[in-house]
Amino acid sequence: MSMTIRAYAPASIGNFAAGFDLMGAALAPLDGSLWGDVVSAKVASETILHTTGPYAHLMPPDPSQNLVLRTFSFVKGALVSKGVPCPEMAFTLEKNLPRSSGLGSSASSIVATLVACQVLLGEPFTRSELLHLAGRAESLVSGSVHLDNVAPSLHGGLLLLVPGEDGSSKPRALPWPAELVIAVVHPHCELTTERARDVMPEMLSMPEVLSFAQNLAAFVHALHTRDQEIFVRCLRDVLAEPRRADLVPGFRAAQKAAMQAGALGCTLSGSGPSVFAVIDGNEGNEGNEGHEGTEHGEEIVAAIQAAFKAVGLASEARLCGVDPLGARVLP
Repeated sequence: MSMTIRAYAPASIGNFAAGFDLMGAALAPLDGSLWGDVVSAKVASETILHTTGPYAHLMPPDPSQNLVLRTFSFVKGALVSKGVPCPEMAFTLEKNLPRSSGLGSSASSIVATLVACQVLLGEPFTRSELLHLAGRAESLVSGSVHLDNVAPSLHGGLLLLVPGEDGSSKPRALPWPAELVIAVVHPHCELTTERARDVMPEMLSMPEVLSFAQNLAAFVHALHTRDQEIFVRCLRDVLAEPRRADLVPGFRAAQKAAMQAGALGCTLSGSGPSVFAVIDGNEGNEGNEGHEGTEHGEEIVAAIQAAFKAVGLASEARLCGVDPLGARVLP
């Protein structure tokens, strides 16, 4: 019997507040559970895909259109360019993230596939090559290469994409205060990346460019210096949120409810419709040692969910930290 590799890749927040297309975070639920897709792979006589999990029914009926097999085609092509033969593989996708959710669903499937292949094939790719393959596969969904979901899902942490010498983007880890909790709420509706990107202009005015640059630079500075005043001021999306807010029913009310309940900031997760709020886990949790941020976080989650319920949308929520590990092989 051939060896089977099971790889997990966490959910992620792209466009993390200040960093449109440039910053993303991997998510780890505070309850210790895994939240992301799992891909199992083994060498086989033919390449096939079996799909399970709570969102399997939303996958394309033609397996060849699934991102797992489309990502594998990039793996095969990359190996051929290295002069390395690639065997056929049988894959199983445990689809645990809803599509078009703003939770890095496509990135999770892509990264889990790449990590399973990487281990099963004897690690033929460098970390940089894996990220490049992930970006190419993600472009099948977004229309162009965007790494703000695949990079954190692969490497973990809160990552800033900085320019490399070859013109590509390189991920760099940013410090994330351990006391901060991320409340993520997913309303039961879809918003495709394509539709969300359609409302973004091809050109920006000089004031918009300066506002975005100033906000992002100050946010990164605040993380490195632990300046909470600046962090709170810049925990916002000045570029995409104003244009995408109306695409998510109830978003403005949910954002207002989160802030009134004491969140440090609240905005869209990725392109939406999910939203995330950042919470100071040290506030309102005296005497609740070991569960910092949970009680306050649940209050903020309840406020956000009530706002979505008011416009007829059920939702699900998780309290998270930043996953420092990223994708990994499961026992």
